[in-house]
Amino acid sequence: MIQQGNISVSTENIFPIIKKFLYSDHDIFLRELISNAVDATQKLQTLSRIGDVKGEIGETKIEILLDEKAETITIRDKGLGMTAEEINKYINQVAFSGAKEFVEKYNDKLDQNQIIGHFGLGFYSAFMVASKVEIITKSFKDEPASKWTCDGSTSYTIEENPRTERGTDIILYINEDSKEFLETTRIQDILNKFCKFLPVEIEYDGKVVNNPNPIWKKKPSELKTEDYENFYNELYPYSEPPLFWIHLNVELPFILNGILYFPKVKPDVEPQRNKIQLYCNQVFVTDDVKDVVPEFLMLLHGIIDSPDIPLNVSRSYLQGDARVKQVNQYISRKVADKLDEMFRNERDVYENKWGSINLFVKYGMVSDEKFADKARKFCLLTDIEDKNFTIDEYIEKVKPLQSDKDNKVVLLYTSDATKQHTYIYNVQRKGYSVLNLGGPLDNHFIQHIETKVENITLKRVDADTLNKLIDKGEDNVSILSAEDEKKLKELFESKIANATYKVETKALDADDDFVTITKPEFEQRMKTMSQMGGMSFYGAFPDTYNVQLNTNHELATSILNNTNEEEVSKLLMQSVDLAKLSQGILTGQELTNFIKRSAELLK
Repeated sequence: MIQQGNISVSTENIFPIIKKFLYSDHDIFLRELISNAVDATQKLQTLSRIGDVKGEIGETKIEILLDEKAETITIRDKGLGMTAEEINKYINQVAFSGAKEFVEKYNDKLDQNQIIGHFGLGFYSAFMVASKVEIITKSFKDEPASKWTCDGSTSYTIEENPRTERGTDIILYINEDSKEFLETTRIQDILNKFCKFLPVEIEYDGKVVNNPNPIWKKKPSELKTEDYENFYNELYPYSEPPLFWIHLNVELPFILNGILYFPKVKPDVEPQRNKIQLYCNQVFVTDDVKDVVPEFLMLLHGIIDSPDIPLNVSRSYLQGDARVKQVNQYISRKVADKLDEMFRNERDVYENKWGSINLFVKYGMVSDEKFADKARKFCLLTDIEDKNFTIDEYIEKVKPLQSDKDNKVVLLYTSDATKQHTYIYNVQRKGYSVLNLGGPLDNHFIQHIETKVENITLKRVDADTLNKLIDKGEDNVSILSAEDEKKLKELFESKIANATYKVETKALDADDDFVTITKPEFEQRMKTMSQMGGMSFYGAFPDTYNVQLNTNHELATSILNNTNEEEVSKLLMQSVDLAKLSQGILTGQELTNFIKRSAELLK
């Protein structure tokens, strides 16, 4: 007996929309059909466990069969199968979710989160790649097997079939536009992407291609260090071992499992994003988790698995709501707790890893206020001698040494210890400590400290800092008269002859540099921010520099007493060029002249 009929849809136009536009990627068809097979298998296991299926259920492995000659792909399961009546209910009525009905029926006897399907539309993804689909199925109930056939229109046929084994075969006759899916490697890639951790064994080409029991489904107490490291290698082959990891395992107020790894971040290598994969009951959904994971943790690697994160009907995109925000905040809190625990219990280990994790911590502090409050306890400042301090420890260390006119503690820092070595050397000779803040986020981090930590200001060693610091002792007295200081200043102004340079005199120690060129702190930061952001607005404004003359240096007296104008001119220009060289602004013709002049002076 052959039954004929029409699939129950509200309009003829809905079916082609489902086939062509429901899913953004056509290769998702395999994920959806295998997910349905997993559902059928888990339902059978549930019924067997509660006694509704008598006897042993036997092997429940799912098979993917590719027949290149026949141009078919078959998804075969040994699950609970369907009767003809159930085909009418679950296949012929679009969006009638069998998973939903099953959960409602056995609500008090199973874990609802074991069932993958929610929408009842996944089966029709088959028609994105198939010109014809057949279902051959035999229910676990004592009823005849059935064969359902549809050519992609709203017409179908159902007829009895001689099949005797419990389970379902879904046979796809691949259409002309989708021949790529008849390639063995293409199928393998799809299985590796979407089905790698499905909870039922999947066999393809004679091999089991998935891990049905990933470690994120286990309790942390059951796992050892090598388990986490081996799993990381399974996810990211040939990668360096992770620094450490966080095992997510929460059931209230939402279900969330997973493992987040902190990778080694190399300063000379561009960090990779999209390394966190989102799963729903072990089914891969997406690696675009920007709403689920805080922005500052997007460089982490790992897995997040939650049935409670809302997805759209195709399971391809996240739908933002309060639950997603809760998960986001929970992950941020767990990361903060883990870092705090490491810092308190294993500070040496923590400090050894600080070079790789400081990017995460600093980014979190400047972008997440709640994280910043927690991170204040474990965020480290590193000085140029590679010693680490918490913010409070460092403030306590430098407080007796440095304060500015507003009675704020001044923290000196370098953004490039090699280029700014001369300035670092000069302030170290005076007993000042210098922080190493040359990372990609440090310009923003500096502003965060100044905003959030009271009575703190930061000054770059090559900015206009030295003349604003107050020494513990009395100011030095100049050995020059006021008239000589004025004359010295005018001599330099005549040689520089540039409005971007502001010349001033100051009585410093005799062994301090004769000429020091600095740039205003504000301009230094604006320039750095402009370069980091790829903006060009800063270039529209001229650079300005402060030229400071040390009136107690022996060259000051020597120049004023020298009557040879040519020698004075050379000494003036050589002194200025040396200062420019320290600042990295001696270029072009000025650099050429400096080299020639240096050679002459050596003679």
